[in-house]
Amino acid sequence: MRKQRRLLYEPVRDGALRDFLFAAGVEFPCGGTSLCGNCKIRVVSGEIPATEEMRDAISEPELADGWRLACRAEARGIVQLEVEQWSQQILTDETAVPFEPRRGVGAVVDVGTTTLVAQRVDLESGQVTEVVAALNEQARHGADVMTRIEHALHHPGVLGEMVRAQVRSMLAPMGDLEEILLVGNTCMHHLFCNLSVASLAAVPFRSPHLGAQRLPEAVLGAPASFLPCLGGFVGSDLFAGLVATGLLDSAELGVLLDLGTNGEIAVGNRDGVVCASTAAGPAFEGGRIQRGIRATSGAIDRVECRDGRLHCHVIGGVEARGVCGSGLVDAVAAGLDLAWIHPGGRLANGRTEIELGADVRLTQRDIRELQLAKGAVAAGLHLLLDDRPLRADRVFLAGAFGNYIRAESARRIGLLPAWATAPIAAGNTALRGARMLLLGPSRRAAILERLACVQHVELASAPRFQDLFVAFMRLGAATSTSHPVRKG
Repeated sequence: MRKQRRLLYEPVRDGALRDFLFAAGVEFPCGGTSLCGNCKIRVVSGEIPATEEMRDAISEPELADGWRLACRAEARGIVQLEVEQWSQQILTDETAVPFEPRRGVGAVVDVGTTTLVAQRVDLESGQVTEVVAALNEQARHGADVMTRIEHALHHPGVLGEMVRAQVRSMLAPMGDLEEILLVGNTCMHHLFCNLSVASLAAVPFRSPHLGAQRLPEAVLGAPASFLPCLGGFVGSDLFAGLVATGLLDSAELGVLLDLGTNGEIAVGNRDGVVCASTAAGPAFEGGRIQRGIRATSGAIDRVECRDGRLHCHVIGGVEARGVCGSGLVDAVAAGLDLAWIHPGGRLANGRTEIELGADVRLTQRDIRELQLAKGAVAAGLHLLLDDRPLRADRVFLAGAFGNYIRAESARRIGLLPAWATAPIAAGNTALRGARMLLLGPSRRAAILERLACVQHVELASAPRFQDLFVAFMRLGAATSTSHPVRKG
C-alpha cells in the first residue's frame, strides 16, 4: 500500500541526504548521476538549493514547488521532506521439491541485482520455514550491473561488504545453520565473493573466477558456497534455473528466459545446453524509462486497448505513479494495435507521447529503450535456437518480469516469437533450483558436473548477432520468426 509521509532531517556532519533517503525508500535508478531524474523528493520546509543537475532534470515550475533530486540534495539546516514509500512485490518460491532427509536447518539466498531473498529450510522435512526479502542496498549506486561495476572499480570492496552485511542480517534471526547456498548473476557473484570485476567491465567479458566460491564461515556465520557461473554475465542463477525447470534432465528441448536487470537465455536439454546473456539493460524493470518504476504499489502493470482507448490497471488501486516492465510491454503492444506507434518504433500521427495516467506518459525515448532491450533478447534467442524445432509450451519465463508479463503482448512487440503461444511463468527458478541442490547433497556433485555440458556463447562476437539485433529492433509481427514448431 502507498504511504505518503513527511520526514525530518537534521544534518549531523554534512547536509547530503542520499543515505538517509535511501533508507526511507527513495531509489536511485541511475546510481546517483542525476541522469534519470527519477529520485524526486519535495521540500516542505527548510532549504535544499537547486543545483544545475536538478535544473537539467526538473522543470522550473516543479523546482518552484519544492521538488528536488534526492541524489543531489544537500540540506542547509533542518528540513522537512515529503516522501512516498511504496511496497515492493518480491517474487519468492516455496514449491515442494525432492529432498534427502537429514538433521538441521539450512538456507538458500538469491542475490539479485534488484532484490535479495533468503529462505530458511528444514533439512529433515524439506519445508521452507521462513522467508526474508529485501531490496538490494547496492541499488543506491545504480539499477543495473554495469553501473555497479563502474562503482566497484572506483571503490573496491564497498559494494561487496554492503551486500554481505545485508545478507548476514537477513540470516541472523534464522538461528544455527548447517549450510548456506547462494546464487546470483556473475556481477553479484564477484562482488559478494570479493573478486575483481575488472574483466566484466569490457569486451569480451571473460572472467577467470567463474567457479564455485567457498566462503569462510565468519562471512555469514555458517559454511557457505556461492554456486558457479556459466560464463560472461550468465550466473549461477541461470544454472539453478536449469535445475529447477528440469531442462538438464529432459529429453525435450526447452528454453529458459530470465529477463530482469540482466537478460539471460538458455536453450537445450540433457544432451547439451547453450546459454548467453544479453545487454538488455534495465527497461524490463522500469529502468531508464522516464516514468519507469518496479512492480510496486502505484505502478501501471497492465494496459489494454478497448474501444480505441487505453485502459490501465494500477497495482494497489491507487493513483498511477509510473509504469513497470509488464505495463510498458502492454502499452507499446496497444500502441501498435491503435496505430499510434509505427513498427519501426516512431510515434505516429504527430504524437510526441502516449498518456497512460494523469502524470504518466510514454515517450519516444521510452519506446527506443524497450526496442533495444527486446531486440537484444529476441536476437539472442533466435541465434541460440538455430532453427531447432521447439514445442510452444517449452518456453519457461523466470523471474518477476516473466511472472507478470502477458504473453500476447510479448508476442505482439516481438519479444517472444509468434509460435511461443504457451510460455510457462516459472517463478523464482534461481531460488527453487538452489533449494533443490541444498536438499539433494548426494546428487549435488553430479548435477554440478553437468556444467561441462553447458556452452556459453558470447553474443557480442557472434558473426550474425549484430544483423539479427538490428532486424529484431523492429516492433510487431515483422520481428516474429518462422521458427518451426514441433507438434505434440
